Amino acid sequence: MVDENQEQDGGGVPLPDEQGFYGQYGGRYVPEMLVPALDELEAAYQRWKDEESFVSEVDDLLKNYSGRPTPLYFARNLSEHLGGAKIYLKQEGLGATGAHKINHCIGQAVLASRMKKKRIICETGAGQHGLATATVAARFGFPCTVYMGAEDVRRQATNVFWMRQLGATVETVEDGTRTLKDAVNAALKDWTWNVGDTYYLLGSALGPHPYPMIVRDFQSVIGREVRAQIMEAEGRLPDVLVACVGGGSNALGLWNEFLDDEAIRLVGVEAGGRSLEPGEHACRFEGGRTGVIEGYKSYFLQNDDGQVQKTHSISAGLDYAGIGPQHAYLRDIGRVEFSPASDREVIEAFQLTAGKEGIIAALESSHALAWVVKNAGSLPEDNVVVVNVSGRGDKDIFIVADAVGDEAWMKYCREYGAGRIQ
Repeated sequence: MVDENQEQDGGGVPLPDEQGFYGQYGGRYVPEMLVPALDELEAAYQRWKDEESFVSEVDDLLKNYSGRPTPLYFARNLSEHLGGAKIYLKQEGLGATGAHKINHCIGQAVLASRMKKKRIICETGAGQHGLATATVAARFGFPCTVYMGAEDVRRQATNVFWMRQLGATVETVEDGTRTLKDAVNAALKDWTWNVGDTYYLLGSALGPHPYPMIVRDFQSVIGREVRAQIMEAEGRLPDVLVACVGGGSNALGLWNEFLDDEAIRLVGVEAGGRSLEPGEHACRFEGGRTGVIEGYKSYFLQNDDGQVQKTHSISAGLDYAGIGPQHAYLRDIGRVEFSPASDREVIEAFQLTAGKEGIIAALESSHALAWVVKNAGSLPEDNVVVVNVSGRGDKDIFIVADAVGDEAWMKYCREYGAGRIQ
């Protein structure tokens, strides 16, 4: 799936190492009964990732099922409005299921079929990974269970509806904060008890090794396309690559192809929430510290007792206390800079992009756009910025309507829900 150069950290060292570490981060911290399953997964991936028929099947599905390549669009109106750099938008929301998640779901579904697994499970926050998993499960004929925190079930009701229409069972998790971290815990428990016949289709570039590597590699199709597309459009590579960062799959998907191009600035945007006070955001590098949680070592937001701290984000997909291990490593060595975007800035960027370009971006992606809104005008006019618009915002209609105070829409929802849904 990837050549050797695509497994570099920007300094020439293949990552991860044989134990699954990116520097000091990553690894495999799981119950003993999951070790054989992870060994089996790693062996299967190493066996098939470059095998011709496997690669051909994945590529065919990416092209003919998901609709790749996704466009790289020059946002002329937004560029002129902000001044400064030229802005390009990688439109991952135009692929199947409306987000980048379908990329690694296709790859892992093909892998699960080669491994002769009988069932797929996953976790989801914003619902886009759950939707993509339910989609490929239907395509391959796998029974599918999606674990989702109760708060995210409420926030992302449309995705829950579509997952069920695709035949998936959506298990609502009432434990803890009732968000993504609790869904991850529930999925890991399921896998522990059903490890023999179940494939855990993990949804981001985190968790125990080899998942961060597998998800990164399947998502790297984004960066490979961007490299070719920007060379065609501009005749040169970009100056800045910007992506939102929850667990980190869409960001690594964009950056991995460019890690060795050290002149290119890589920017990750985290969820600044309501403020940077504890419990009001999900910025792992604003108050987080190193820990081992949910099977891997990385930066996590924790309280003084080492317990996972409550987080908040207007976007369900970034409302998570941890970050992928390669992100933590890339930040430590200075290859990637991380910046927060507040809920207010995100809504403003969402509205500006919709109004200027007619593109309705997911709230997760709107974090990356918020950085561009703040910074594009101060960049030289000959700079080229590529933003990974990792998903479209259909799923966020209820959150956005509430945030902007659209009472007419909310009134319709209340009346429709009370009067017409039995």
